[in-house]
Amino acid sequence: MQEYIATPLDLAVIGAGHAGIEAALAAARLGVRTGLFTINLDAVANMPCNPSIGGTAKGHLVREIDALGGQMAKTADKLIIQARMLNRGKGPAVHSPRAQVDRDAYRREMKMIVERQPGLLLRQAEIVDIRLDENGRVCSVVTSQGAVYTCRAAIIATGTYLRSKTIIGSVTRSEGPDGLQSSKRLTDCLERLGLPLRRFKTGTPARAHSSTIDFSQIEEQQGDETITPFSFETTAQLENKILCHIAYTNEDTHRVIRENIDRSPLYAGEIEGAGPRYCPNIEDKIMRFAHKPRHQIFVEPMGLDTEEIYLQGASSSFPEEIQLQFYRTIKGFSRLEIMRCAYAIEYDCLDPLSLSSTLGLTGIPGLYGAGQFCGTSGYEEAAAQGLLAGINAAHYILGRPPLTLERSSSYIGTLIDDLTLKGCEDPYRMMTSRSEYRLLLRHDNADRRLTPIGREVGLISDSRWQDFTRKAQQIAAETARAKATTIPPSEELNRLLVSRGTSSMTTGAGFAELIRRPELDYKALALADSGRPELPPEVAEQVELDIKYEGYIQKQLALAEQMKKLDRIALPDGLDFAGITALRLEAREKLTKIRPQNLGQASRISGVNPADIAVLMVYLEQR
Repeated sequence: MQEYIATPLDLAVIGAGHAGIEAALAAARLGVRTGLFTINLDAVANMPCNPSIGGTAKGHLVREIDALGGQMAKTADKLIIQARMLNRGKGPAVHSPRAQVDRDAYRREMKMIVERQPGLLLRQAEIVDIRLDENGRVCSVVTSQGAVYTCRAAIIATGTYLRSKTIIGSVTRSEGPDGLQSSKRLTDCLERLGLPLRRFKTGTPARAHSSTIDFSQIEEQQGDETITPFSFETTAQLENKILCHIAYTNEDTHRVIRENIDRSPLYAGEIEGAGPRYCPNIEDKIMRFAHKPRHQIFVEPMGLDTEEIYLQGASSSFPEEIQLQFYRTIKGFSRLEIMRCAYAIEYDCLDPLSLSSTLGLTGIPGLYGAGQFCGTSGYEEAAAQGLLAGINAAHYILGRPPLTLERSSSYIGTLIDDLTLKGCEDPYRMMTSRSEYRLLLRHDNADRRLTPIGREVGLISDSRWQDFTRKAQQIAAETARAKATTIPPSEELNRLLVSRGTSSMTTGAGFAELIRRPELDYKALALADSGRPELPPEVAEQVELDIKYEGYIQKQLALAEQMKKLDRIALPDGLDFAGITALRLEAREKLTKIRPQNLGQASRISGVNPADIAVLMVYLEQR
């Protein structure tokens, strides 16, 4: 292969999926000359699985990406076709926005944004080599055509394309999602660099033709009347444009699957990679949960200009004819025709324990990872990592301090902390249960938590910062007014109290105390609050939540502060954990492998218990 020197870059981003796009846009917007490389330009921002954004905990990630200055939320808002707020029946900590978006329109819009971003070059090329200089730092990337792009840093965001293969029954193909080309040679390069790679697996259900589904036989799933946008900058009223539906498997479905289970590659031992724990194949659901009489299948359109329907919850690797058999046993699916078969896909990825909290590869300055390459599953997890990796790669090039996010600051911080300190044995999916600070990390206050950080980094514009500070001032002023206001008893107020199932008032009560009552809320109390100013709904929401859950919030803040104290106790570089014999053997092994930077990180490593932390504290005091 004849090599030649191509356009010089500061940063090379390998892969133009959701991680690569956020990384490349962030770096370019920070003034770093960036190249974004993809095997196929038509796969930029592709959604090979469900064209949905958000979901439980994932919606939090999207709003945090937006609060820091990322792109995903804005593009999703523009192309929503149906949206719902999940978990409304539970507390505000787990309310999560989710939306179906138009798949092709999203891909086109993101590609245009990338193409029009100053300082960002988009190239269709397969990267086959990452080269280091004599000091072990990234110095260039090389394409399969021999183009050598000099650079000072690189981000690997290859998704599910590394040495990927798809599996449908006994048919195995060396390809990536949607039949696109697999990336084979880059794995060889990463192995030469000494990166610890492993094999993961994911899958996707079939896509069906909408005209072959009897929608009268399945449940309608309406979107919300009032849609909460993902982006804090979105001011337009968003509308639902399509209906989604829900179908159910039945005993006939389960019988077909059980009778043909030996033809499933998953059960025949033909799949090598570890699959996602929280999104199993339909055959795995039937075999593992035999007591359940039915399983949900969410019937969701792929866009406004296509007849393709996504059958969420029914991923499979069965042969095509078995897929048709079991799908057609479902009520409303008796005439169903498959447009794209369900398939499993295996791919190479990184053991994330080799990453630092900046998403930099330990021991290789200038090399970063993001997305499914780092062991995660999902567009939102990928985009969140991409944004942080792009910021840190740019900071590395510009000589600025790295950005790390604490667990108590965000779900992004929780995600990265889990990956880099606990690792994962199967594709990692973000859930609200992964955070011990759920009430602090609500989706609705992501801007209050992270926009100041995005401003400091340089990704928040002047106009947006002015809007943010105005909102913060309004929240502070109204919260102070509410706490200082006493509401006198009145006939109108007492009627409200009785209608809400509580006793009437004979004496005045503090406005904040009334808000804290479970049966009352800020909006309903307007009839007794004559001094209330006109406020945007998002400001009123924050005032109410801050007051109503103040006690619980203070407890979580105290817990977070305790953990921060441990995070401030640094562990010396090169500390010989193996030589601290008072530590348990497992703790010595885990600490030596992961190399935590402080006691807080050490305390969160699986296999390191409080007694080990006490030993480390004594050791540090003696030193």
